[in-house]
Amino acid sequence: MVDEADRQAALRVLESLGVTPEALLGQVQLTSRSTPTFGDYIPLLLATMPAGATRNHYKSYWTKLLAQPGWPERRIDEPTFSDFDALLFKIKASRRISANSRDGSAVVAHTVSALRYLYKRAVNDRLIPPDRNLAARIPKPRQQPSNRRALSNDLLSTIIDIADRTGNDPDLDTLVLRLHIETACRRAGAVALQRPDLDPVDCIIRLREKGGTDFWQPISPTLMAGLIRHHEGRSGKQTEAVLRYRNGKPMGYGRYDYLIARIRTHVPQAAIHNISIHWIRHTTLTYVERNFGPAVTRAFARHSENSGTVTDIYTKVTIEEIADVVASLTGEPHPLALHNNHAP
Repeated sequence: MVDEADRQAALRVLESLGVTPEALLGQVQLTSRSTPTFGDYIPLLLATMPAGATRNHYKSYWTKLLAQPGWPERRIDEPTFSDFDALLFKIKASRRISANSRDGSAVVAHTVSALRYLYKRAVNDRLIPPDRNLAARIPKPRQQPSNRRALSNDLLSTIIDIADRTGNDPDLDTLVLRLHIETACRRAGAVALQRPDLDPVDCIIRLREKGGTDFWQPISPTLMAGLIRHHEGRSGKQTEAVLRYRNGKPMGYGRYDYLIARIRTHVPQAAIHNISIHWIRHTTLTYVERNFGPAVTRAFARHSENSGTVTDIYTKVTIEEIADVVASLTGEPHPLALHNNHAP
């Protein structure tokens, strides 16, 4: 047993060093465990993350890290600030240059976010002490304004026409485009759509998107009928996924790459501006904002209530108001709409 006088003396020494007994104990516990390498820890992280856009996003940047010579074999507590600077420089230099690329700040910012997530998990897993979380102190480049904007009616019509006339599955591609136009959904929302998420009585669908959000969004009767017909014709005995290829296999994110590449091939303006599916979200939300105001636009976009003002908590937009937007946007009556004004 430790003598009380010795214990008090030890406490005075720790106090003079600015170290608490709890921190010292935590350090002993941490160092007693084997610190994994990046090559070992990243697969473990991925295995614990739910499938979705967040996992795919971080995975793409962790893959860039693992592609750098020597990094897979490094323990996660080894790199210094200089090492991280060199890593970010290499990833920035090796990025794919697209038509609307800036100075590479976006890829650096995304890499820093991926590193911060990795090290936050490592601290929570007690693999490293909090003061070894260097990623938390890596500065992020300032985010630059996006080049994305609303598409003109003519350009949007041309894109729909190309999707309808080219490719190996125009029916799927045009259905996907209509889904994005009517709901301003993200890719994750479309890919995750399941048959139980379709409510044909009220003409609403459940969209599951980033951050675990879960919303019921009105759509037109025509789109609802198209989604149900598509699922019934292609579902077979596989999963409940609504959007599918002709062989019954659920549609994945790769379909977007194929569709957008085709559109850029046939529409020079789309190639020049590096137009992606997300531009359709900008297009629809611009229409909503111009015709229904910012509060309805935030609700239509399924943005967090925290993104608005305190007043928005008391003036929450109803699903009937969103249905009014859909009726206006599509020119079709909606069962939940209050007015069904058709002014697309």
